[in-house]
Amino acid sequence: MTSTTPAGSDPAPRPKRRTFSPEYKLRIVAEYDAAPKNEKGAILRRERLYHSHVKEWRAARDAGALEKLVDKRTSPARPKKSAAEAENEKLRRQVERLEKELARNKAALEVMGKASALLEMISEGAD
Repeated sequence: MTSTTPAGSDPAPRPKRRTFSPEYKLRIVAEYDAAPKNEKGAILRRERLYHSHVKEWRAARDAGALEKLVDKRTSPARPKKSAAEAENEKLRRQVERLEKELARNKAALEVMGKASALLEMISEGAD
């Protein structure tokens, strides 16, 4: 089984979700509002935000409720799995991988059997 990442390199870590402080939200809204139209997308990409974030934050700023705005990108903490549950999940994924590999190997064996039968027929015909 081959890895999709080059040897010696780790896959890119998944960015962690974070909450945004009211100061950060105000700064982004101000920067977004002041930017020319063609630079607004760059701001959103750089900050990894969506247009809806800025619209929501601007509305909250105008209503004076920015501090009370709950960031939708944050999720409640997931309950931690016990060591046994984590091990079971790891083993389940490993079994799924092995079952897929077994199915691929069975298909390859069928093809090899057909190819072998064809070679026998050809060699018998050549004699």
